[in-house]
Amino acid sequence: MPRRILVIIPVLNEVKNIYPIVKKLKKNNKFDILFVDDNSKDGTVQNILKEKKKYKKIFLIRRPKKLGIGSAHKDGLKWGYKKKYSIIITMDCDGTHNPIYINKMIKILFSEKVDIVSTNRFLKKNSLDDWSLWRKKLTTLRHYVIKLLLNIKFDSSGAYRCYNIKKIKLQDILSAKNESYSFFWESIFILSKKYKIREIPIKLPGRLSGSSKMRIKDIIFAVIYLIEIFLKKRLFI
Repeated sequence: MPRRILVIIPVLNEVKNIYPIVKKLKKNNKFDILFVDDNSKDGTVQNILKEKKKYKKIFLIRRPKKLGIGSAHKDGLKWGYKKKYSIIITMDCDGTHNPIYINKMIKILFSEKVDIVSTNRFLKKNSLDDWSLWRKKLTTLRHYVIKLLLNIKFDSSGAYRCYNIKKIKLQDILSAKNESYSFFWESIFILSKKYKIREIPIKLPGRLSGSSKMRIKDIIFAVIYLIEIFLKKRLFI
C-alpha cells in the first residue's frame, strides 16, 4: 500500500508566502497539503484557494480567529489522523522551513525505524546566521533553559517534524495542553517518554516575507508555563 503523506502548514497573514511554499511542495506530488488558517486578513485564504484550483491536493481548515499555533497543529493533526494518512509533516509557512528536508526525514523514519524525525537548529554551527541577533539569542536561550529544566536533549521548540502516524497515538500528542508556542517543547517532552525520536541538522534562513507572530506576552506566558511544568513535575503518559 502506498504511503499517504500530508504536510500541515498553519498560517496567519502569510499572503506572500503561499505561492512559494506550494511551488516547492508541488515538486514532489506525493504530498497533500493542509493549510490551517486563523482568520487571516491579508488575502492569505484567497491565495490558498487560488493555488487549490491549480493543485487539487491542497486542503484548508478555516478557523474563526487566532487560536494559537499549538492549537492549529492539533487541529491539523486531528484532521490528518481522521483522513488516515500514514505520514504527517508539520512546518512553517514563512520560508524558514525548506521542503528539501522532507524526503530525508521520511527516509530516516523508515530506514532507522524511528517514530518521529525532527529538525535541530543547534547541531550545526551558523545554522541561524540569517536571523536577527535578538531572535537568535532568544531561541538559543530558550533551547538551553528547556534542556536544563526538563532534561530534554532535543531542539524541542521547533515545528518542522515528521510523524509516523501508524505508530504514534494521537492522544499522546494531544496530551500536550498548551495551545501556543509551548506546545512544541511540551509535546516533545511527552512523546520522548514513549517514542523514538531522531533529529537531523537544519539551516534556517530568515523569514521570506511578513513578520513573526510571536509577541512579548507569548514569551512571558511561555516562561510561566515552563516554570509551572518544572515545579509541578507533572506525570505524562
